[in-house]
Amino acid sequence: MPLLSTDAIILHTADYLESSRLVRMLTREAGVVSAVARGMRASRRRFGSAMDLFAEGQAQLQVKSGRDLHALQGFDVSVSRTALAADLDRFAAANALAEVVLRLVHEEAAPVVFDQVRQAFDHLGKASTREQMAGVALAAIWQVVGEVGYRPVLDECAECHGDIAVEEEASFMVAMGGLVCLRCAAHRGAQGRRLPVSARNTLRRWITAGEAAQSPSAGGEVDGPLLRAHQRLLREFLSQYLPDSRPLRAFHYWENIV
Repeated sequence: MPLLSTDAIILHTADYLESSRLVRMLTREAGVVSAVARGMRASRRRFGSAMDLFAEGQAQLQVKSGRDLHALQGFDVSVSRTALAADLDRFAAANALAEVVLRLVHEEAAPVVFDQVRQAFDHLGKASTREQMAGVALAAIWQVVGEVGYRPVLDECAECHGDIAVEEEASFMVAMGGLVCLRCAAHRGAQGRRLPVSARNTLRRWITAGEAAQSPSAGGEVDGPLLRAHQRLLREFLSQYLPDSRPLRAFHYWENIV
């Protein structure tokens, strides 16, 4: 069984048997990986005292071919991110992002997603307001969604493929994968959400501007009812394209406390 050493971020942990722990990690070289850290709860020597949720470091994995569960031989923590667990709003936003990554990313190399998530966790630790935290998480989740192949259509009609002018309102139709011009939306008689120009520009910035869009200093218009509308739109989009029908429990919790 080959030993893989890779950058990793811990996204979920659970106790296993008497002294071990199940760990799900986002790794640079192997995507989302599930592993057993045997004896971790009895001794922290191999795994480090700061190995906890959202921690980042170098993981040593004993990879078992054809298996879904591998063996975590060691984890050298470089960033602990304890601040994310010290504030309810930070924790909820980080946990919602982690949940989406665990549901969308498979066991294959994911260097871009790894950097997106690492940057988002770092920015969440620096954000000072609930609105900033929500903006960081929304930008990061949309970027992950786009990177794994589900980027919504924002600059043309998903029905007739005609251009939608920058100043033109449109309807966001989840089943169509993005924006539909108002004429096509009326012709189809389908249900969608009217997306004002300002909301469309914010969404485009989150998806295309990379780390700059995640920064708490990036500003934006996500507060109050508009923030909740953006969360609702993202949840509906995710529900359409997730590989299974399990509810997004962490996302729902985050949505309800903001």
